Amino acid sequence: QVQLVESGGGLVQAGGSLRLSCAASGSIFRIMSWYRQAPGKQRELVASITIGDNTNYGDSVKGRFTISRDNAKNTVYLQMNSLKPEDTAVYYCYVRSLMNRDYWGQGTQVTISS
Repeated sequence: QVQLVESGGGLVQAGGSLRLSCAASGSIFRIMSWYRQAPGKQRELVASITIGDNTNYGDSVKGRFTISRDNAKNTVYLQMNSLKPEDTAVYYCYVRSLMNRDYWGQGTQVTISS
């Protein structure tokens, strides 16, 4: 059973930075991603990174967030800079295994004050 342990969420002022981490148990994953869900809104893709280090970002975070992964540690990171109040959400780690099975983390709260 794959377990995802997220960390790094919290409360920061607008313009600040946070770094999220998600450590995954098991073998290497084809895709590692971050999604977020704000109250009353649908879950949306924030950023994803493939096993070949190809990245993809949601339009609202391009230029501000950076996703990276450490395959030796089976960990994905999300560096979030220039944070805005609208970035407030629960952030979820998501991974897809080499067998195309999907796993979700429990979520970590990110709150940006204005």
